[in-house]
Amino acid sequence: MLRLTELKLPLDHPEGALQQALCAAIGLRPAAVRDITIARRAWDARKRSAILLVYSVDFTVDDEAALLRRAAADKVLARTLIRTPDTRYHPVAQAPALLPQRPVVIGTGPCGIFAALILAEMGFRPIILDRGKVVRERTKDTWALWRRNQLTPESNVQFGEGGAGTFSDGKLWSGIKDPQHLGRKVLTEFVAAGAPEEILYVAKPHIGTFRLVTMVESLRAKIEALGGEYRFGTKVVDFLVETGRDGQRRMAGVVTEAGETIETRHVVLAIGHSARDTFFRLQAAGIFVEAKPFSIGVRIEHPQSIIDRARFGAFAGNPILGAADYKLVHHCTNGRSVYSFCMCPGGTVVAAASEPGRLVTNGMSQYSRAERNANAGIVVGITPEVDYPGDPLAGIALQRHWEERAFVAGGSNYCAPAQLVGDFLAGRASQSLGAVVPSYRPGVTPTDLATCLPDFAVAAMREALPAFGRQIQGFDMAEAVMTGVETRTSSPIRIRRDANFRSVNTQGLYPAGEGAGYAGGIFSAGVDGIRVAEAVGRDLAGLAVAA
Repeated sequence: MLRLTELKLPLDHPEGALQQALCAAIGLRPAAVRDITIARRAWDARKRSAILLVYSVDFTVDDEAALLRRAAADKVLARTLIRTPDTRYHPVAQAPALLPQRPVVIGTGPCGIFAALILAEMGFRPIILDRGKVVRERTKDTWALWRRNQLTPESNVQFGEGGAGTFSDGKLWSGIKDPQHLGRKVLTEFVAAGAPEEILYVAKPHIGTFRLVTMVESLRAKIEALGGEYRFGTKVVDFLVETGRDGQRRMAGVVTEAGETIETRHVVLAIGHSARDTFFRLQAAGIFVEAKPFSIGVRIEHPQSIIDRARFGAFAGNPILGAADYKLVHHCTNGRSVYSFCMCPGGTVVAAASEPGRLVTNGMSQYSRAERNANAGIVVGITPEVDYPGDPLAGIALQRHWEERAFVAGGSNYCAPAQLVGDFLAGRASQSLGAVVPSYRPGVTPTDLATCLPDFAVAAMREALPAFGRQIQGFDMAEAVMTGVETRTSSPIRIRRDANFRSVNTQGLYPAGEGAGYAGGIFSAGVDGIRVAEAVGRDLAGLAVAA
């Protein structure tokens, strides 16, 4: 099978135009080209008056070698015609008949799910631990915060089956390098679990919260059918480490809050970016942890129609394009960078707190992206060298400080502090809101967000918003709403690992995903889970052979 890339057609092209364009590009009659399938579809909106669809198409012909030879002499075809890559997933190991100990996976976010799935497919029957609840029970607890101001510390947007990505836009793309096509495994498993097949070929696939819930359940059923064992409501409170005669530290097991010791030599640590108490337990166990940069800021909301018009012009509302997104960055005179984060077209701002007395925001969309507002984080990068030096866990203290300030500013009841962009730019507290109705639940309190953010972040955002308004007309509109605070953009720590994905000072511990500092979003976390599971599988299979 061959693949032709960069095949461009008008947004409103008629049915059959794709086949015609393909045949014209390769110089063959339609009867000679078979099995045409779309491998990728993106759009090019650099000219809003002439938006193009950009396709990669797979197809077969009788003599592929001849076509490739002819293409080699054509500058355009030589660049755009290739053999279709093999993106099927191939397991790297197989569990022996006798397995002395089962691997343990801690966490059931995207990283933990795919680590568990790959281990289960290789026959290693993983034990999967999660401090939270199954996804449907977790959803009820999350709604209790949104509707009744009731926080359940172990079951919320951050904790429970599906991880933080369950209550998000469900974005399934990333800029990571993936030469082994592991991302294809993530997407095909999601389709098998109930995601729409279009995620296999659209350039920026997403699935939304409601679909993610049923998909997570389906993946759990598959893992259990393959021998995996889930234990919810099981929080790990200690890590057992032994030092061998060679001086090497090795995992010996984990201890749960209920007092159970699970002996194992292989632990996948996929705990997410908000398991702060676990970070402290890791440090106490002598596992190497270091501070890493993250960002802090707010959520901003505009009418989705403004973003659509700014990005698509007369094509705004086209069903193929859907709700428009954006990606913005501004480098400030104070040396800080302000950028948009986790943009949610046609979505809502959600309460994402996981600790009592602290307030956190995030963004979420359903598959339809049909809500009236667009929202995104507008955040400022911070670094341990400048902003939280010293203790590797100092970033957690910084997060907690501003989350507590936001909690008080919002009314100490999980309502969020909010401010109009016009008031924020003018340096005055908001007394009321305007035409843009904030979507955050349980509600917002108009105030001055400068009391909930570092001074340098306030100054940087005041400089960046007008700059963003020059890129997207209306972005700095006076009645746009800002809601604070956004502190969980990424993990404040990194659990450093070696080339074999193991902790640099504790063999058998495999830090993985967003919480360990190696992913950022559903897709990259899933890919990292696969990579780590493969490393565990190779090691377990090697040990079995050696024995």
